[in-house]
Amino acid sequence: MKIEKDRVVLFHYSVAEQGGESLESSEGRGPLAILVGHGNIIPGLEKAMDGREAGDKFTAEVKAAEAYGEIQPNLTQRVPKKYFKDVKLVPGMQAVLPTNFGPRAVTVQKVGMSVVDVDLNHPMAGKDLSFEIEIVEVREASEEEIQHGHVHGEGGHQH
Repeated sequence: MKIEKDRVVLFHYSVAEQGGESLESSEGRGPLAILVGHGNIIPGLEKAMDGREAGDKFTAEVKAAEAYGEIQPNLTQRVPKKYFKDVKLVPGMQAVLPTNFGPRAVTVQKVGMSVVDVDLNHPMAGKDLSFEIEIVEVREASEEEIQHGHVHGEGGHQH
């Protein structure tokens, strides 16, 4: 069965910045489960999977624009330090900033006495990525999975 919209795909992966060492891998864990066509993974990787089948192993080179986007210089903010309760802040670290829209991961740029400069870009923004992929399984999605926009059961969301 070929990968296409509204199919469930289970796959193993390893990702690195192009020309760099592996940053993350599913090695030693179960495969990642996604519902194709529902924004479960970055667009460039989903495109690279299109038409593939269980058993396929391949490398996918994904440009930043099709991964986590280009760096947006206007996505920096100065926020009161009080929003980072009980956390020792260090430039370069990842932290969670509570917002009106829920928690947001940020990168700390500068720490002052009462304010913190943060970057709201995804940590992988601006980076071209290289994926090593092994497709483990491809199956039809259930109506409920399609309605919910994610995989249920093993490797997916548990309700």
